Amino acid sequence: MAAEIVNPRSDSAPEPDGENSPLDSFDPAFALHRGGKMAVQATVPIRDRDDLSLAYTPGVAKVCSAIAEQPELVHDYTWKSQVVAVVTDGTAVLGLGDIGPEASLPVMEGKAILFKQFGGVDAVPIALATTDADEIVDTVVRLAPSFGGVNLEDISAPRCFEIERKLQERLDIPVFHDDQHGTAVVTLAALRNAAKLTGRELGDLRAVISGAGAAGVAIAKFLLEAGIGDVTVTDRKGIVSRDRDDLTDVKRELAEITNRAGLAGSLDHALDGADVFIGVSGGTVPEPAVASMAPGAFVFAMANPNPEVHPDIAHKYAAVVATGRSDFPNQINNVLAFPGIFAGALQVRASRITESMKIAAAEALAGVVGDELSADYVIPSPFDERVAPAVTAAVAEAARAAGVARR
Repeated sequence: MAAEIVNPRSDSAPEPDGENSPLDSFDPAFALHRGGKMAVQATVPIRDRDDLSLAYTPGVAKVCSAIAEQPELVHDYTWKSQVVAVVTDGTAVLGLGDIGPEASLPVMEGKAILFKQFGGVDAVPIALATTDADEIVDTVVRLAPSFGGVNLEDISAPRCFEIERKLQERLDIPVFHDDQHGTAVVTLAALRNAAKLTGRELGDLRAVISGAGAAGVAIAKFLLEAGIGDVTVTDRKGIVSRDRDDLTDVKRELAEITNRAGLAGSLDHALDGADVFIGVSGGTVPEPAVASMAPGAFVFAMANPNPEVHPDIAHKYAAVVATGRSDFPNQINNVLAFPGIFAGALQVRASRITESMKIAAAEALAGVVGDELSADYVIPSPFDERVAPAVTAAVAEAARAAGVARR
């Protein structure tokens, strides 16, 4: 098991000011977050003058000069090849929405400690005081020399698509929007095992995705890349289809590659006869719509804290049920994907994370389940110690095969 994480500053952090503070000092969430959830720790000792002269001046000058002559040495003699920037503008934080950069910082700290705990990857939370896409891109590009990868987090759609694309065009390190791709990887892994359990192939399935935001768009594209039979995506106004004249550029592109069945209308109509429901939107799907799905259907209702279909309802009609919650079986949780994906990419100094690397991650994740596969176990627990090594190895190998590895 991983070592216990201790916050050395929690006891010394000041109490909230004012008698009317809204904070409950007895709430365990506030108690845990008090003083922050992370700190910088040295990896070398500074015990005496000799140590100081090696870690800092004059010894450090030799290393700086060597890197100036051979820039690639920065990966060997600094933390660059082991650290990720976790970048947000605070516009789409969990289920809280646009709460701003300061309020998003506890989530970014949380993401950073998940990187460390589950993948052995160091990460630095960076909350930016701008929502302008070009300003975010320019800022991250200027910060990039310090990092081996960039994890974009909780940035609202459709700006998140533009920001990720522009950053990857300008940087030669991996850029990964976890809300999109992490969710897609874990969803594919669970779907592969659900299909295996019920004796079907991915290409036999028609999936309906509720939600055309960052996660919904990414899942749709990824499932098509992996070979699913068909995907229909819905937003608040119904099925995303070519005959609609109110689509954004992102949704118009989505309409061109999804909905091969040519459906139109509401989510309820899309679910009629569907094999898979994937919820990344919130709200509630009426029980009759769930009942109209094909026999042996899969229901992945991932909204938190309230799934679009409660498991008690879903189990009446579905062969496999998954949620985003830890108190039900089959939790589709991004932490199963992003630590290992970045660990693998950093291990080989990948210049980007390709589709093949993400598919390799999904296949490795599905493979961890192995012979233990059951309706209540199509995806492993985040605490399964086999997960990160399996994903890391698969991603590193896929990076080499894709020609994006530099080590």
